[in-house]
Amino acid sequence: MSNTIARMFKWYDYITITVYHLGLSTLSQTMSPLVFPLLVQQFVGEEAKGTFFGTLRLWSLMVALLAQAFWGLLSDRTTLRWGRRRPYIFGGTIVDLVFIAAIGFSTGLSGWTGFWFLFVMALLLQVSSNAAQAAQQAMIPDHVPENQRGRFSAIKAVFEVPLPVILVSFTVGRLIGAGNMVGGILVAVAVLIVSMVLAMFVREEPLTEKLPPLDWQPFVRLLLMTALFTVIILGLGEATKVFTRSLVGVNDITRLLVTMGAVGLIAMAIAVALGVWMSVQLSLGAAAREHPSFTWWVVNRLAFLAGVTNISTFAVFFLQGRLGLEREKAAGPAANLLLVVGVLILIFALVSGWLSDRIGHKRTVAMAGILAAVGTAIALFAPDMNIIYLGGIFIGAGTGMFYTANWALGTQLVPQAEAARYLGISNLAGAGAGAVGAYIGGPIADFFTVNVPSIPGLGYVLLFAIYAALFLLSVITLARVR
Repeated sequence: MSNTIARMFKWYDYITITVYHLGLSTLSQTMSPLVFPLLVQQFVGEEAKGTFFGTLRLWSLMVALLAQAFWGLLSDRTTLRWGRRRPYIFGGTIVDLVFIAAIGFSTGLSGWTGFWFLFVMALLLQVSSNAAQAAQQAMIPDHVPENQRGRFSAIKAVFEVPLPVILVSFTVGRLIGAGNMVGGILVAVAVLIVSMVLAMFVREEPLTEKLPPLDWQPFVRLLLMTALFTVIILGLGEATKVFTRSLVGVNDITRLLVTMGAVGLIAMAIAVALGVWMSVQLSLGAAAREHPSFTWWVVNRLAFLAGVTNISTFAVFFLQGRLGLEREKAAGPAANLLLVVGVLILIFALVSGWLSDRIGHKRTVAMAGILAAVGTAIALFAPDMNIIYLGGIFIGAGTGMFYTANWALGTQLVPQAEAARYLGISNLAGAGAGAVGAYIGGPIADFFTVNVPSIPGLGYVLLFAIYAALFLLSVITLARVR
């Protein structure tokens, strides 16, 4: 670190050390909310798109969680002359291009062949892209002294949130909305390549110190936690599917909405609470009982993120049904909605730091959950894009407040001597959020597509209402955080 402290940074160092986040986020904003849902819809049809998109989300997120931890362990111990991080950023990007090209090729496929080909390529893309992401995340700790990390983190935040959503909204979203999916993918690829090339200009010194033997215990623990969480989600997802089949033939739409809404919310709530509790017990053992507020903090985090992550994930399907848009025509409005949410996240993530210090982290997190729930309710109010944008403003504001205040709250709850160990468990919340809401929620939306075709998109309206309830559930769980 002494060499780092003595170094005088140039203006371009702020870019080269952080710019690869722009490529990663642009690729993610292109694939997850736009390309993957539209391709799944193309392959499996209207009546099964929610279920199989949920399946794709579940497995890709679990693979991403494990892949990032695995590559991070290897990157930390790499002794190549080129450095510890750049080889993984370069190699991961090159392999990314192979799998992205394969996904572009899949646009010409159809049926189950197309879906399973896409499924495998999506999982492989997670393996390669997380090799690069695990290395990129260590760039600031590696090269920047603590007293300058704030300004570098600010540049990183710009590359992670506003720039990607603006790029995707005004280029990728419009191309895909016009029926040019390959063109949209190529734009994301171009941003990824340029970001990778710029990252190669970071000056890395090879690792020369002798390291102790590799400790695989943290990775094995994460593997067991991920497997356990996946089994819980799979079990509750299958139980939800069985229950939906028992309602086939019921003609009372109000009864269907109330019943399915309750079942979906209960299943997701159990997945959140049980998944977190068992994962924390597995990871911390007896220490978990000494810090019960930490477990409830992770529950709060997972409940909120399950709502906001899946609103983004299902935005295309929601807008198709709510506004009567056909397939890719929903891509442009979906990208614009994500732009509104993304910009508000950035603004309120900054503002809420001051607010949280003034009124307390816990109160700010509660306000975030309420704002996000209100925003979701507004978006459901009428089939009008302007009203949906208004809802997006509230959702973005609440999410920005949540990201800042929830993390600050978590840092107060964990034992300072083991902060990294405890906070590392919260990564499961980030990955599990998308899996819980998509895998359990997808079949619920499909049930209404099949059984209530007279009201297009009704299933996704109900799904978003469940996500609003998850926001409120996250507020309720704060009562156990002390």
